[in-house]
Amino acid sequence: MRRFIFRRIIAAIFALFVATIVIFAVSRVYGDPLANFIPKEGYGLSEEEKARVKASLHLDRAVPVQYAYWISDIATGKLGIDLSDRRPLSQKFIERLGPTLRLALPAWVLTTVLGVTLGVLSAVKRNSIWDYIARFFAISGQAVPTFWIALMAILTFAIALRWLPAATMGEGISVRHYILPIAILTWGPMAAYLRLTRTAMLEILDSEYVKLARTKGLPYRVVIWKHALRNSIIPAMTLSSVLLVGLIEGSVQVEVVFAWPGIARWGVDAVYSNNLNVLALVTLFFTAMFLFANLIVDLAYGIVDPRIRYS
Repeated sequence: MRRFIFRRIIAAIFALFVATIVIFAVSRVYGDPLANFIPKEGYGLSEEEKARVKASLHLDRAVPVQYAYWISDIATGKLGIDLSDRRPLSQKFIERLGPTLRLALPAWVLTTVLGVTLGVLSAVKRNSIWDYIARFFAISGQAVPTFWIALMAILTFAIALRWLPAATMGEGISVRHYILPIAILTWGPMAAYLRLTRTAMLEILDSEYVKLARTKGLPYRVVIWKHALRNSIIPAMTLSSVLLVGLIEGSVQVEVVFAWPGIARWGVDAVYSNNLNVLALVTLFFTAMFLFANLIVDLAYGIVDPRIRYS
């Protein structure tokens, strides 16, 4: 067990190290580094000012030395400035991450609970009206574009019925402002959970040990939720790690439509404005999150299924 954890941590650190090299290389290869890392109003600097800026950004050193300084700054929390307004990136990152987590975490919990539950119900009630409804929900959730669903939800619930606000976070913690964004963000991933859980449950329900458990007289509820679900939850767990990061990273459509000031929208805006400081930070953050989530799920496999042994 310890050896497995050690190997996984080393592999994650190596992958993160490679990611930092790629991000750093892109920032240096794409155009003049001095022009890429100073605000637009910095163009036309005098030679003395250019030399001062180069020294402060360590651009007058060799490339490996620049990389060492860059990694050191990240490790110590010196993330640089946002080129759009010259504010510290560390402060803006925290400001942007908070609104995204307020959407992603509730959406992830709802997606996991409802998606797995509906998948189990669809498998247990195979070929019934509930199964057809769940399958239609899954297909529509994965086929219909998220931005279209969001626009139709605003048109229906905010404009026509006037039940919910159309956009923004509101002041303080207003639950009404969170209902539409979280519901839209949940639909697509819930459909993926539903289809994956249904497929795994159908395979388990036809297995011999489930038939034996029912023959022995165990309550049907125990057979389904304790024996069948526990052995079919591994694929859903694998999806959950990617899904949590994906909800944070992929919520850009919801954040744009609902004017939500989150980190995903921040990263997309940085692409259009060529803000390499923000792009490097956001990319590195998502890479680290993917690696950490996969590590946690790998360790959780042995808890859910005792047959799994780490060697």
